[in-house]
Amino acid sequence: MLHAVEGWGKTSFGAQTPRPIFIQTRQETGLETLIDNGQLPETPHFPEVTSWLDLLGAIDTLIEEPHDYRTLVLDTLNGAERLCHEHVAERDFDGIWTDKGFEGYKRGYEVSLADWRGLLAKLDQLRSARRMSIMCLAHTKIETFKNPLGPDYDRFQSALYKSTAAITNQWADVILFGNFDVSISAVQENKKTGAQKGKGKGGKIRVLYCEQDASMVAKNRLGLPSEIEMGSSPAEAWANFMAAVKQGKGENANG
Repeated sequence: MLHAVEGWGKTSFGAQTPRPIFIQTRQETGLETLIDNGQLPETPHFPEVTSWLDLLGAIDTLIEEPHDYRTLVLDTLNGAERLCHEHVAERDFDGIWTDKGFEGYKRGYEVSLADWRGLLAKLDQLRSARRMSIMCLAHTKIETFKNPLGPDYDRFQSALYKSTAAITNQWADVILFGNFDVSISAVQENKKTGAQKGKGKGGKIRVLYCEQDASMVAKNRLGLPSEIEMGSSPAEAWANFMAAVKQGKGENANG
């Protein structure tokens, strides 16, 4: 899973994977825009999926029909979650989104988790049956982490409902976070509130973060370094990532 700030290049990064095919969820058609503008070559993709059943059907097509694709790029998890919630709202709550229906006591979100687990199981089935890699793209958000050991703090994490995110984070082998490298200078403290504010510089160099710390949700089982500079193009970004993967595998083998 890759979650990243807006404009980082999630879709372009996914398009560099080996023999990719995209599933674009509703209103997440940035791939087509990049192709039309000549920023990416023609990349195989399903028509924009607008319902939960269409999404599951597209994955079933890849499981059941012959093809030579090696990577499924799901663009995005947030769009898929919305389709899941819409499906559950219609099926279990008569299409009622208010507190009298889906939103009441967050019941709809919790009921949807069984369907979401079904999606993840179907992706596992695709990986097993077709030996395909799965890359799930997601928007990110800043969320306050409830710290049981001390003061709470903010961190970047995928912009999914908290229980959906927890299930997905556990399922994924790798969670990557994309951001821009920013340096902070001239930090000043508000004498009344104690709040600190600095002046940001940079913000043009794209970085891929691969290890979790207090500021972000990330993990990897590939022996990746804590961060990888992504260079100036999608191709260079993928080359840098794969070089880190190969180095990680080599170090694991030697260890």
